[in-house]
Amino acid sequence: MAGRFAPRPTRTTVRGGDVRVPAGVPRQAAGPGLSRDWVPDGPLNLGLVLGPLRRGAGDPTFRATPDGSVWRACLTPLGPGTLRVFARGGQVCGQSWGPGAEWLLERLPDLLGAADDPSRFEPRHRLLALTRHRRPGLRLTRTGLVLESLIPSILEQKVTTVEAYAAWRSLVRGFGEPAPGPTPVRLHVPPGPRAWALIPSWEWRRAGVDDKRASTVLRAARVAARLEETALMLPAAARERLELVSGIGPWTSAETVQRSHGDPDAVTVGDLHLPGIVGYALAGNRDADDTEMLRLLEPYAGQRHRAARLILLSGRIPERRGPRMPRGDIGRL
Repeated sequence: MAGRFAPRPTRTTVRGGDVRVPAGVPRQAAGPGLSRDWVPDGPLNLGLVLGPLRRGAGDPTFRATPDGSVWRACLTPLGPGTLRVFARGGQVCGQSWGPGAEWLLERLPDLLGAADDPSRFEPRHRLLALTRHRRPGLRLTRTGLVLESLIPSILEQKVTTVEAYAAWRSLVRGFGEPAPGPTPVRLHVPPGPRAWALIPSWEWRRAGVDDKRASTVLRAARVAARLEETALMLPAAARERLELVSGIGPWTSAETVQRSHGDPDAVTVGDLHLPGIVGYALAGNRDADDTEMLRLLEPYAGQRHRAARLILLSGRIPERRGPRMPRGDIGRL
């Protein structure tokens, strides 16, 4: 479901110069850069769409500000870039800076779910129908960037989200570079493949990353070009190539293509909490395992990830019996 560009010709194409800043936005948000307006073809909630890209409240690559803007620092194929997105009236405004600015604006609609088709989802459970009604602005993002979702997903393997987010913050701040443009706080662009590969072993340990996860990141960095090629593949083929890297399994590949490809069907199998959440929501079974979760999601084949996200957004979450997931990260998923 593609959106349409705003009708005003001076604001529908990427342009250089000083960006226009709406009333109420802090002055530091102004500065030279590129801008683009885009009109979605239906309801759009920026927080719901872009939230899965945030790795904790202190993510140095992501910031949501009180004026309603979402800021992202990315390493694009053309170099570092910073993107600011905010809604104004019935349109979405994008502003960008750095060598990757044009790349980011060109793909702004996909980032905001233009390639996603929520109408293909048919709820077969009252909870899902009600949640979809209450969350009409949910679209699935598609970043087109594989490594930026793959590496934090590797860091999240077999540890709590608190530990994984702390490691991500430490490594990005230590080995990334400052984001270009007038960011409201200091943001960092994630390291490139070479920078990841050159991180000393003691810095991984200092960040709380064990040798197994660090080695998996290093193996991924060595074949980064081949992995980034998967952004142009169908999700199933992309996952197959990702899983050729030792240490990357179905959990990690699903978490990656959910973001890089906007895959509406990628189910996170092997998660500590998700089977119980899905089982509790759909069948009252908080002890469900992966097999039971997949059975319950089978009626939503092709849209199973969307079904799982709606369940997570419904608030029908059983009490934890093990390590707790921070409340804010339930909606992020």
